[in-house]
Amino acid sequence: MPILTTEYIFTFQNRDQKTFVINIDDKTLQLINKTEGKPPWTALNFLQCVHCPLNAAKHPHCPAALHLVDIVHGFESLTSHDELGVEIRTPERTIFQKTTAQRAIGSMMGLILATSGCPHTAFFRPMARFHLPLASEAETIYRASSMYFLAQYFRHQCHEKIDLEFEGLKEIYKNIQIVNKTIAERIRAATETDSSINAVIFLDMYAKAMPYVIRDALEEIRYLFKPYLPKGC
Repeated sequence: MPILTTEYIFTFQNRDQKTFVINIDDKTLQLINKTEGKPPWTALNFLQCVHCPLNAAKHPHCPAALHLVDIVHGFESLTSHDELGVEIRTPERTIFQKTTAQRAIGSMMGLILATSGCPHTAFFRPMARFHLPLASEAETIYRASSMYFLAQYFRHQCHEKIDLEFEGLKEIYKNIQIVNKTIAERIRAATETDSSINAVIFLDMYAKAMPYVIRDALEEIRYLFKPYLPKGC
């Protein structure tokens, strides 16, 4: 099976390094990484999301939590504002940046959550396929809104009702807020340090802001699309 591989290589202040290799099935866009260990905080019925459609009989463990185990344990010695270097290697490019632990870990978590098998994060698989590490708020808004509108095009091709007012995207992000909140609670039960917890909170900042800022943010970049628009619009 074709595999998309992304590497996150973290270099700490003492020059130690830690590498995470994320393998994603190119067709299903789901993680194919094997998970090491299934601690109690990954059980589906442990702080299960109130809107989770999964049941413990078929899914004894939360797929999102299960794929975060190595990250949570791997960064137990870090605090969220510790400075580090992170190199990200995707099939298309390599990026390096010095940043905080919470931002670097949050970027990696975003990719993992989208491809983990959680039904609520599955809507972000197109963005995961074209992963943009360490994306800014403006880049995230642009990418999420573009992804959503392209999804409406494909829905139209299937003769399905389409949404040009972002109502569906707002709902997706509201559901993601619940996922982020419960994932943070799970991680809080698993570790005493805050780097992984705050990484989730960092992701959640975008999820909380998106439903309220998307229209204004898009108005700010309307000028970029001037060649497509009639005069005066």
